Amino acid sequence: MSTPVTPVTRRLRIRHTTRVAYAQAAVSSHNEVRMTPLTLPGQTTLDARVTVNPSTATWSYWDYWGTQVTGFDLMEPHADLTITASSLVETAPPGPLTPAPTWAEVAEATATSRLLEYAAPTSRTTVSPELVERARALATGLDPHDTAVAVSSMVTDQVRYLPGATGVNTSAMEAWEQGAGVCQDITHLTAALLRGLGLPTRYVSGYLHPEREAELHRPVAGQSHAWIEYWAGDWTGYDPTNSTRADESHVVVGRGRDYDDVTPHKGVYRGVAGGPPEVTVEFTRVA
Repeated sequence: MSTPVTPVTRRLRIRHTTRVAYAQAAVSSHNEVRMTPLTLPGQTTLDARVTVNPSTATWSYWDYWGTQVTGFDLMEPHADLTITASSLVETAPPGPLTPAPTWAEVAEATATSRLLEYAAPTSRTTVSPELVERARALATGLDPHDTAVAVSSMVTDQVRYLPGATGVNTSAMEAWEQGAGVCQDITHLTAALLRGLGLPTRYVSGYLHPEREAELHRPVAGQSHAWIEYWAGDWTGYDPTNSTRADESHVVVGRGRDYDDVTPHKGVYRGVAGGPPEVTVEFTRVA
């Protein structure tokens, strides 16, 4: 009798810091933070906390899409704001792919469940009918798993990864026409096309350790990341930017229809407009 193979897990310590400097002191601000990794099959959050400077009370809740949100208000004038999200997460490699359902089975399940919410386009994931038909021709005869891979390749063949090429408000179609973008754009485009083919797809926000075989206890600079999960009998993670299944190097924070549902930090403040926030993400592999 063969001995079952135990998946090799890894533990990652993540420190995500956002600094906002105002042109003049903000009178007040109201904030939402989505930076706490989820506990899921294959991913366990062992410790997580969000701290704020200037110090203030925070509260947590789960939003409609299942993401943990930390909220806080600053009601006194403040010249800057620093948010630090620290977490320790244990991850494991993904299991084998589940057998793909037929397209008819996908359509039936989508029409009779919340999957429908992930099958409709949003303002960020709307593309031309001609582009959808191009993807449909590419996917002819393929099952949902192979379709997800083929469409992802179609996107990355057209849109090269280029940091700074786009902004947070760039639409999927704009990224396609420009031919360059970041993981957010590639994820939006892939989701848009898969939804156009009838495959429910959600946008995943989280982290990707930049060094798969990183030395233990050595901090490594990284950044937030985005990828997709498509429904083929079960949710399956796929990273179109890197042409790979989501694995033990990926850490899920939130899922939604697009970036707007899972924005790491959003808020409003009373004051003079300032520059963009300064964001740093540091990873340390501890086991």
